Amino acid sequence: MEKNDINHLINSDQKEVSKLYNANRDAFLNFGKKYGLSYDDLCDIYQEAFIALRKHALNGKLGNVNSSLKTYLFGIGKFMIYDLLKEKKKTTEYNPSKLGIHDTIELVSTETEEELSHEQILLQTYFKKLGKKCQDMLTLFYSRGLSIDEIVEHTDYTDGSVVRSQKSRCLKSLKDMIKA
Repeated sequence: MEKNDINHLINSDQKEVSKLYNANRDAFLNFGKKYGLSYDDLCDIYQEAFIALRKHALNGKLGNVNSSLKTYLFGIGKFMIYDLLKEKKKTTEYNPSKLGIHDTIELVSTETEEELSHEQILLQTYFKKLGKKCQDMLTLFYSRGLSIDEIVEHTDYTDGSVVRSQKSRCLKSLKDMIKA
């Protein structure tokens, strides 16, 4: 993330903060359309995400971030979208190409390794060593909060027992790698 952008957010330079806000707004609203939320909801989420970004800047959490401001902002907004969808108990159709499930996703972290516990570091390290199918399965279930039935509905798995079995194997593999 560019140091100038962080400084503008910290120093409350209204003109520059406004430029940063407006520079990413339309792109975010366009990005958010695929989740089926209303324009007003997306506007509210963008504003909340930008406020959260600013708070992170003020709290010094952006110094170690390696992604662009846009990527970081979209990451915050994406999780706010997921939270709103969960709150509304609304689901979206699973389409890997649309949601980018099978794309390489740049992980954005606000924590430095000093802040992670030993167990968290182990989990993070060995999760990256799992196969793509296992990473996707565990991400869909634990991170995105999809139920077994939702995973069946939105993936190529044939039924719930196959999903449960795959999830169990992936979790066992992860546990075995950590124990070794």
